[in-house]
Order: sequence, then C-alpha cells, then structure tokens
Amino acid sequence: MSEKAQNKEQKEKGFPTVDDRPDRAVLVAVIRDGQDPRQAEEFLDELEFLAETAHIETVRRFTQRLPQPSSRIYVGPGKLEEISVYCKEHEIDVVIFDDELSPSQTRNIEQAMPCRLLDRTRLILDIFLQRAQTAYAKTQVQLANYEYMLPRLAGMWTHLERQRGGTGTRGGAGEREIETDRRIVRGRITKLKEDLKKIDRQMAVQRSNRGSLVRVALVGYTNVGKSTLMNLLSKSEVFAENKLFATLDTTVRKVVFDNLPFLLSDTVGFIRKLPTELVESFKSTLDEVREADLLLHVVDISHPQFEDQIAVVKQTLQEIGAGDKPVFLVFNKVDAYTYIKKEEDDLTPITRENLSLDDLKKSWIAKANTPCIFLSALEKTNIEKFRSDLYGMVREIHAGRYPFNNFLY
Repeated sequence: MSEKAQNKEQKEKGFPTVDDRPDRAVLVAVIRDGQDPRQAEEFLDELEFLAETAHIETVRRFTQRLPQPSSRIYVGPGKLEEISVYCKEHEIDVVIFDDELSPSQTRNIEQAMPCRLLDRTRLILDIFLQRAQTAYAKTQVQLANYEYMLPRLAGMWTHLERQRGGTGTRGGAGEREIETDRRIVRGRITKLKEDLKKIDRQMAVQRSNRGSLVRVALVGYTNVGKSTLMNLLSKSEVFAENKLFATLDTTVRKVVFDNLPFLLSDTVGFIRKLPTELVESFKSTLDEVREADLLLHVVDISHPQFEDQIAVVKQTLQEIGAGDKPVFLVFNKVDAYTYIKKEEDDLTPITRENLSLDDLKKSWIAKANTPCIFLSALEKTNIEKFRSDLYGMVREIHAGRYPFNNFLY
C-alpha cells in the first residue's frame, strides 16, 4: 500500500496521519555569564510554548554557558556537533534557536545540521503568518516576513554556488538568480508598504468617525488573558485561546457602564525579543494604543517571570510612543497563582516563589503609584470591583473632557 493510500485509510479511521503529526524539534539556547540558569529554562519554556503554537513538538533542550553566543555558529563547535549527531540519530525535523541568528550564522549552522533550522524570529513570524486572518493583518505580517528574508536570500541559494561563469567572473546563473529574487522581494516590500499606507488612511478615518468617546486599550504580554477580559467587559465573542498570539487584529467594542459609554480595544500581545520587523509593521495596528486615554495593562500573576513580562511591555510601549499613557495594572489569573510556603526552621532567604498572594500585594506593587487590581477573568473573581474602578477612571477622563455633561452619571 502506498504512503498516500495509507494516510487516507488512517484519516478515515480517525487516526493521525504522517502529515498530521507535529514536527519533532530540539531547542538550543546560550546561557550568558551572570544569567540565572533558571531564567534560561523559563525562556526555553516560552520557546517551547511558541513551538507548540506552531504545531511543533519539543523532544529535547540543549544549553551551553558562554560569555556571548558565537558569532559564527551561536554555540561552540563541540556542542554543535553534539546537537547534529542527536538530530541525525533521533530523526529530528527542526532545530530551534532562542535568539535571532544572523545570515552568516544561519549558513554556517545549516552546513552542520541534518535537518531544518529555525531561529526565534523565524518561528514567531511563522506563527503570525498562520494566525493572520484579515487582509490588514496578512499585509503587515507579509511585510515583516519579506524584510526578514531579504538579507538571507543568499543562504537560500547555496545550491547554485557552482553555477558560475567560466571566465573567472562572479556573474554566473546562481548569482543572477539571487539578484533577481532580491529585486522581486524589494518590489513586494514597496508594494506592501503602499498597501499598508492606504489601509492606515482608511483606519484613521474610522477612528476619527468614532467621535470623542473615551478610549481604553488592553495591552500586555501575549497569553495573559486580554481577550478573555475583553469578552467579559464588552459581552462580545473575541477569539480567545490558551496559545501565544491568539489575537493579531485590533478589536474595538463600545462598552457602556451606567450610561457612561467608552471604546475598549484589544491589541496584539507583546513578547520578549519581539522581532524588529514585526514591531515596525504592526506600529499602525497599535495606533489604538497610542491614541488611548487609558491603558489596561493585563499581567499574568501566575507566571513565574511576570515582573520581567511587565518590563517587556513597558519597553515596547516606549518604543511605539505610548510610554506616558495613564495605566491601570490588572493582575489576572489569581486562580492559578501558586507558591511554596517556607518551613519555620528554613533559614534560607525568602525568594519570589515563597511569597503568597497577600505577601505579593504588600511588596513593590503596594509601593508603586500605579492603580492596580487582582482578579480572575476566567473565574470572574473580583470583576465587580474591577468594573467599579474602571468606571471611576473613565468617568474622571470623561468629566475632564465634558465638564458640563456630568449630570449624565
């Protein structure tokens, strides 16, 4: 029986086929000098979650401590050989690196690997390409993808290196093919940028037609529960899933609290080492954030690195010109928060893992000037208090904008 017929028979019986099975991958990361190994493992946890989102199964992780990643092959020669041998023996489909690789690093590593190669940026771009639904999102992701590809085209044509002219010049068919592809890609980049400008103008008109309603934007790290909170507040059906980058398009809904209307928008989530190409191409989508009157910064309090995630979001907000907006910190997923209680005779220093939720509330969070709340959007814990606090903030902004309309509420 042929493989095609076998796949058909398995599919009819409800069994997974060869095509349905996820690719098998190993993850590779460098632990820098001074970096906590636990932090490196948590970064790899995130990379594994990214791989899972892209329908890739992680089989093993490889790490190596170095002052900095090798400029030639990212890891040391011995470690690269170890990874290569493992991939060959265990029939691994793809190797994923937890950093963006330079074009030269990619070419050098590919020569040693018996399987496909992905870096963190390529993986995130692939996820965005899979999840983009609207024409706007697809245009933005395609632009980012082509800008990533452009400096790496030479590596895609290494099989043409032997096709050079016989006169000693470097003008053979392989090089002509690369130059042709570069012109095609540059042309597509120019066309996509023009398309984005047209869509941006249309969206700017849409925003201007909304009047002067108070605008509130949900921001935060990816997979912290923004869309779930959006559905809860606006009683809408925004797609929400326990996957990274479930939402790519900005969704705007009109919400009314006690006769007080405002606009609530849900935006794409941020992530550590978000590719520069994506930040640039999605800046127009994030106009909703830049034009917002109030930012609801949603945080997954159950995540062990939630403080780092807060820092990533703050940095990204600065990069897109929204770092000075009023912020309401929303600590979500209190139902999933866990900690390790220290024994009374344990004299080791207290760490973040030993803090209860009450202890955490009394930490730097209590000393910060930023208003905050602890809740669970999934379990609807403390939602009424959240609605009341949000209502008060929106009302204050509305009253400042329309001082003679306060009788409405």
